[in-house]
Amino acid sequence: MTTQLIDAFEFCRTGGTREGVTPVAQMERLVRDCASSDGEIAWKAEGGTSRQGFPQMRLAVTGTVQLACQRCLAPFAYEIDSSTVLMLGEDDAKADEIEEVIDDETIDVIVGTRSMNLMDLIEDEALLALPQAPKHDVCPDTALLDTVRSEKKSPFDVLKALKK
Repeated sequence: MTTQLIDAFEFCRTGGTREGVTPVAQMERLVRDCASSDGEIAWKAEGGTSRQGFPQMRLAVTGTVQLACQRCLAPFAYEIDSSTVLMLGEDDAKADEIEEVIDDETIDVIVGTRSMNLMDLIEDEALLALPQAPKHDVCPDTALLDTVRSEKKSPFDVLKALKK
């Protein structure tokens, strides 16, 4: 994945904006959770300042990835459409202080750096948008699964045979 280093604090201070489209195949951590490397993630990052004066970044990711259904194991297309607001602290102590001031569970506070890889944040957001247990709403063809289930013998059948 291409590295996009930014000075996170300068990016927020100047209201910086970056956007792009990155193939899933180039996102090493995301591709590990997918059934295939097909698809791409469109993303946008916008810097700014919160009402309380803290540096903040708004991230948005959208795209389609292929996930494996936990029920039938068949791949299916999953739509990612997620956005988040990150507030930045210079260190852990400042990040903790910001969290106490804003007292908002919907906003994540992270430690920012002067050389932050924006693509890591984008990939993190895409990963957080994935379901914990991906499943079809309705599995397309359960015939194979039903066959496997019906062929499964009960361990008690073996005992019955020994009894005879």
